[in-house]
Amino acid sequence: MIEIGKYSFGTGDRFARQGTAQLKATIQAEATGLRLSHIWNKSYREHKTVNSDPVSVREEADSAVAELGWQGQYFVDADHINLNNVEAFIPHSDFFTIDVAEYIGQRPGDADLRQFMSAFGNRTLALTIDGIEQPMAITQDWLGQFASKFLSPIEAAGKVYHHIAAQKGHDNFVVEVSMDEVDEPQIPMELYFILGGLARAGVPVQTIAPRFTGRFNKGVDYVGDPDKFACEFEENLYVIRAAIADFGLPANLKLSLHSGSDKFSIYKPINRLLKKHGAGLHVKTAGTTWLEEIGGLAQAGGNGLEFAKSIYAKALERYDELTAPYRTVIDIHPEKLPSAEMVKGWTPGQFSGALRHEPGSPLFSSEFRQLMHVAYKIAAEAGRTFYQELEIHRDLIAGNVTFNLLERHIKPIFIG
Repeated sequence: MIEIGKYSFGTGDRFARQGTAQLKATIQAEATGLRLSHIWNKSYREHKTVNSDPVSVREEADSAVAELGWQGQYFVDADHINLNNVEAFIPHSDFFTIDVAEYIGQRPGDADLRQFMSAFGNRTLALTIDGIEQPMAITQDWLGQFASKFLSPIEAAGKVYHHIAAQKGHDNFVVEVSMDEVDEPQIPMELYFILGGLARAGVPVQTIAPRFTGRFNKGVDYVGDPDKFACEFEENLYVIRAAIADFGLPANLKLSLHSGSDKFSIYKPINRLLKKHGAGLHVKTAGTTWLEEIGGLAQAGGNGLEFAKSIYAKALERYDELTAPYRTVIDIHPEKLPSAEMVKGWTPGQFSGALRHEPGSPLFSSEFRQLMHVAYKIAAEAGRTFYQELEIHRDLIAGNVTFNLLERHIKPIFIG
């Protein structure tokens, strides 16, 4: 079985133009002694939005690796896939993020429910996990409620995994299971039985992406209590360690943090807990690179700035369309958005200042950044005009992409 490294970092690249700049961040991190697996991730939704194909991510990754002579581990992640859309990814990906969020709450068949209860019914009363002070109180009623809520997503993950394995072989890819894009977090004892169910379904999951307490909005800081998050994060580390021992899951199983970009307020506790427990972590940064692209165009001034302003004006007009697919991972108060007329008069510094996430900056606007995050569809529609601007300002943008990933994400999370 291919085993992903202890620390791994997923870099989304909407338009497949910054692969080399992204990998440079990983290479520069390696110079500090950090061994980091680099993962290029792109979802079916993103491919559909920009009219690209999964092969483009493989080509981008292989090209960047060849150009920079990278000898480290890297993967191409079919991000947030399910049985309906995985087929096109299978020839080109070696990391599959199986998203089962939509199945949560769908009642399983009675026979499946009885089999699950039979398999796990002996783990009732008081479940003790090393590191968690209070035993988890598990009753037959609780276990039945859990199965009614989570057995369908567990079974869905199994179907997708075995479908992929039938074509690629069981040992030729990494599997992650994701249930983060939902409204309610999974509590630690739910995570324990989810992992048990995945083991029973024959899914050798190496990374698991639960929904944590608080909000993980795209491209902005964590919304919630960092201390409460840290407590939950640590409990999940204990749960994973127990699940590995109890269910025979891969020894390198680790947490995966989705929408991990710009979660500055929780990077310090994450770093502390990883070091305390010797634990691994996978982080996905999603649309951060797109924001560096559009921010770089604005920073350049001239036609680049005018193009960026036009993207924002159109995003305001198409607000409902652009935000609807991201309901669970953005939180925009429309009344706080600047008007198109106001933005039209902005200087390069004002635009890039409103967009760039600098905590404490009087220019920064969380609403503005989140709307621009989902406005990449408009840039895709601009096609050649957009790509020409990216080429003209290639060096400026590439420098921003590398700096952002290395200094604002990789170092605080993994190095400290």
